[in-house]
Amino acid sequence: MALSREQIAQRVAKEFNDGDYVNLGIGIPTLAANYVPSDIDVMLQSENGLLGMGPYPTADEVDADMINAGKETVTTATGAAIFSSAESFAMIRGGHVDVTVLGAFEVDQEGNIASYMIPGKLVKGMGGAMDLVAGAENIIVTMTHANKHGESKLLSKCTLPLTGVNCITKIITDLAVLEISDGAFVLKETAPGVSIEEIQEKTAGKLIVPADVKEMTFS
Repeated sequence: MALSREQIAQRVAKEFNDGDYVNLGIGIPTLAANYVPSDIDVMLQSENGLLGMGPYPTADEVDADMINAGKETVTTATGAAIFSSAESFAMIRGGHVDVTVLGAFEVDQEGNIASYMIPGKLVKGMGGAMDLVAGAENIIVTMTHANKHGESKLLSKCTLPLTGVNCITKIITDLAVLEISDGAFVLKETAPGVSIEEIQEKTAGKLIVPADVKEMTFS
């Protein structure tokens, strides 16, 4: 079966390494803050000016003044720092974020990502996505494998305006974990109960299926 949003976030958190500085985008990525492995220390960065985000607050921990870039209330971890948005973007543009996790409308087999607008629909702004995909070394996309109409979001070529070019390293969807290599999606893991055939059917771009594809685990 396809993964829930929480399961995708849980699998994303397995990508973090001890000592990483990680930016979590709005939506599924921010949920990963609740699943950081207990045996590692990572510093979660929010582009509005917080380094050291903790898990989402419980009801008695909510502080309306403590929010992430998506205007959700958050907690702080030990050693957290609060600074201006300008300093936050200096950190991002200076290449000091190791990993960025963000959602997308589309990705393609060349590592391009379209995530900030659909022509003809209201655009509130691109946020920090363009800076993040240019400044971070390891860029992970989280999204559903297909849109609400059942159409693939993993394409041979993006059709929407691009956020970044040749920048994606890994994609974690509700069906699979894939990497991009030599102009193709490479299947690395399948979600529990999801067949390779289903992934092939829902991947419009070029898909390579190695002999050693694993089933996804979460711990």
